[in-house]
Amino acid sequence: MLVVIFRATIRDLDDEYRRTAQRLRELALGRYGCRGFHSVTEGRQEVSLSYWPSAASIRAWKADSEHAAAQRLGRERWYESYTVEVAEITRGYRMQPPAAGPAASG
Repeated sequence: MLVVIFRATIRDLDDEYRRTAQRLRELALGRYGCRGFHSVTEGRQEVSLSYWPSAASIRAWKADSEHAAAQRLGRERWYESYTVEVAEITRGYRMQPPAAGPAASG
């Protein structure tokens, strides 16, 4: 599993950005095999994590024409700067709530 880490300094996020971001998320998850997508904005900083099964799926996503058009708009209007990093997830841990047992009788 690979993770793409997108970090950006925001210039101006308008309604077109919100519509585009939603459309791209649906496209990545539905057509290109993205396994999960999470994004957090704090002040002018945005961090997005997307999870992918392979480098080939990331390359296919990068080559998508809608994604390329959104990248151009990002450079021109929405972001002052950004970085993209790709990392391999070699291990993961999870904590889950305990399974519900029988109700206590009293």
